[in-house]
Amino acid sequence: MDKIRRALLGQIAKLTAGAALVPLSSIASAGINDQPPRREGDPEKRYAMLIDLRACIGCQACTVSCHIENEAPLGSFRTIVSQYEVEHEDTGDSATFMLPRLCNHCENPPCVPVCPVQATFQRQDGIVVVDNEVCVGCAYCVQACPYDARFINEYTQTADKCTFCAHRLDVGLLPACVESCVGGARIIGDLRDPESQISRMMKEHYSELMVLKPEMGTAPHVFYLGMDERFVSRPDAKPAIWDVRDQQGEEIGYEFSGH
Repeated sequence: MDKIRRALLGQIAKLTAGAALVPLSSIASAGINDQPPRREGDPEKRYAMLIDLRACIGCQACTVSCHIENEAPLGSFRTIVSQYEVEHEDTGDSATFMLPRLCNHCENPPCVPVCPVQATFQRQDGIVVVDNEVCVGCAYCVQACPYDARFINEYTQTADKCTFCAHRLDVGLLPACVESCVGGARIIGDLRDPESQISRMMKEHYSELMVLKPEMGTAPHVFYLGMDERFVSRPDAKPAIWDVRDQQGEEIGYEFSGH
């Protein structure tokens, strides 16, 4: 039996077994289409990230450090810097635009209420996480995310995504991507602390800040400074500089794996 068939049968078996262990009462109480109560985390904090695109050079240090820190499978990313080749409408001159992407840790995350077992949940500090001990790999949350920020981890066969490196924040460390950013483009902090760097920057640049897909009503908590409004929604663009390939050599492109 080849590896692909074994992996497929293993995944089907896990999904079937997982579904069999989920009583109907649990699905009913999960509050599908409603946001369930937040749990864990510090209720006194609300974490968010501000990405200063004026300082991003597209070096992918954040992508690499995140990949190492969180042991993501080859070809899958919790964060990545999309690189777009754009042309000036009048002159035709081309340039490269960098857009770091990750889970937006929304105030109203659409990925949470669709989970039939509440494996995906929002902490009281706003961070959206996945309990891999509970997740059955149904991928409902992957489909619900409007930011292409989720994937099914081929190692664990459960949902995976950026967590703002909550395990590091909880012990006073910065997320791997923030710590490794050579330009200091990523700023993370507590919005409820008026003296935090992110609070001060958001106050200073309030009129310039943008979020991705605001029309979705998710209230993203990843804010961009220095972004052209044409990139608020997924632009009609082509990859620039480099591409990404999976283990079979197939091109993944410049978005998250599988999208």
